[in-house]
Amino acid sequence: MCQLERTKCSFLLCLGMGIIMCSLIYLRIRKPTEQKYLHSPSCRPFSPECRPFLSGSENKGLWYRLDCQVKSYILNGYLKCSRLKKDLHFINRPLSREEEDYPLAFIVTVHKDLELFIRMLRAIYMPHNVYCIHVDAKAPREYQVTIHKLVSCFQNIFLSSRSETVTYAGFSRLQADLNCMKDLANSKTAWRKVINLCGQDFPVKSNLELVQYLQSKQWRDKNMTPGVKQPMAMKYRTQFQYKEIKGSHVALKSPRLKKGPPPHNLQIYFGTAYYALTRAFVDFVLKNPIALDLLEWSKDTFSPDEHYWVTLNHIKEAPGSWIDGGWDGDIRAIKWWDQEGQKHDGCKGHYVRGICIYGLEDLRWIINRNSMFANKFESDTYPEALDCLEQWHRNKVLSKATVPEDPSWLLATQDTLNGGDSGFYNSSA
Repeated sequence: MCQLERTKCSFLLCLGMGIIMCSLIYLRIRKPTEQKYLHSPSCRPFSPECRPFLSGSENKGLWYRLDCQVKSYILNGYLKCSRLKKDLHFINRPLSREEEDYPLAFIVTVHKDLELFIRMLRAIYMPHNVYCIHVDAKAPREYQVTIHKLVSCFQNIFLSSRSETVTYAGFSRLQADLNCMKDLANSKTAWRKVINLCGQDFPVKSNLELVQYLQSKQWRDKNMTPGVKQPMAMKYRTQFQYKEIKGSHVALKSPRLKKGPPPHNLQIYFGTAYYALTRAFVDFVLKNPIALDLLEWSKDTFSPDEHYWVTLNHIKEAPGSWIDGGWDGDIRAIKWWDQEGQKHDGCKGHYVRGICIYGLEDLRWIINRNSMFANKFESDTYPEALDCLEQWHRNKVLSKATVPEDPSWLLATQDTLNGGDSGFYNSSA
């Protein structure tokens, strides 16, 4: 009987000590995590104007950013590829069978704002897609080296085999896309459509939404190149011969010389430089004599990327051509200065070359439009706008996933226990 009592006491003692030890371990692990969320000295707080996009009426939890060192992480000389995807919150597996069965190709041309580029890349990244990055040859050496270091950690991201010194409105901008197209044409990834981006874009649609949009009845077998017959106001771009001052600007040749008519009696169209193209059309662009002749003719025009793609897409023989497409295809949400008061309520950031650099108050317009992408952003000028849109986009991406969520995919965490407003805008962060 005494032996039984001693055994019982020993068991209760061990059980009590075990509970105490587990509690101490739990508190030790939990405390730093909470500190990281609430008191990280490097994280900007989400702006008050961001809250409606992150927390609906049914969800009063507060959001705390987890990722605040993107640029410094990449600049770290001891970068380990084995940890990069996890540390930078890249999604490392397909989120649905529908997306996996429809891989996309992306062409991204960049020359500045490393922070924005990395955050945009991880927003559009999926392991079954393929990405060609064209880095402007005039970009700073450190920038080029850093991009190369980042890209080398991914099997499905690569640098363009040839780098151009890109000039605004010059042929070099068109050539940069073509360089990537040649590389993508040789890719082993069975990509279905290619989308081109610049380094100041950010996605609005999730990858799943892009796939569904590009596979919709209207666009399933079609190229998306919004544009119309060249208006009279744009005739100057192709009527006269221009020369590209490398890395600087485009100017009329002197003496002023008129160009001959376009080859093959082509009707020139005017439109956006951005597109979504079928793989068969890309093959047409790279090999067809009509496409090659138009390319040669376009070398001394002004901003040829705004007529080249859309003109080719109006050729009946071109795969996936869209003869009567007009401005159909919601590729970009852009606030142009001359459309203020007509198509938008004004730029809440500021204009550069007549295009809005988005501020935080522009987000509602961007989200309501639900274009494929929005342009333009600057990570240093209006960082809160990028923070908010990025988190809103990641929330949407993960909400539609058909696979278990990996904690490393989270860019922010939600505190559903402490719902006070002060945490959401934590001024100590």
